[in-house]
Amino acid sequence: MNDAHPPADLSTLRPLHLPTGGGGAVQPEVVAAIAIGFGLALLVGLIRIVRARRGTSVRRAALRELALAKNLPPEPRRVAQARLLRRLVRTLKGEEAARARGPAWAETLDTTFATDFFRSGPGQAFADGLYRRPGSTDSDTIDAELARLLSRIRA
Repeated sequence: MNDAHPPADLSTLRPLHLPTGGGGAVQPEVVAAIAIGFGLALLVGLIRIVRARRGTSVRRAALRELALAKNLPPEPRRVAQARLLRRLVRTLKGEEAARARGPAWAETLDTTFATDFFRSGPGQAFADGLYRRPGSTDSDTIDAELARLLSRIRA
């Protein structure tokens, strides 16, 4: 120990001071951080709800329109279903994807609905078979598969 400076007694110590702005139990920086975090959590929740409702409403509308088309005769039914598929692809994938024709259209439908129904199944009727005779396609199989595919829409 250094003898030049004698040890100070406790009476010479400076009193304790709180940091600036610490006059109360609630500090503005902490309140602001909590408010921002809460606001961001609400925003994320709202975005998830809107996305879920959008997907549900697209799916619901598509299934409703498919059910209405089922009451039509075979030729108009297939045309109504083809129009529905075109609008769905436009809604889900954009205008550019909805412009595809022929085999490219079948591939677009298969990638949109994650299937091979339109390239190698009865769904080929929507790519190149709309001008075939109505008896050459199995309407019940197409209707059932379209209903299954549309019920899986997650947008």
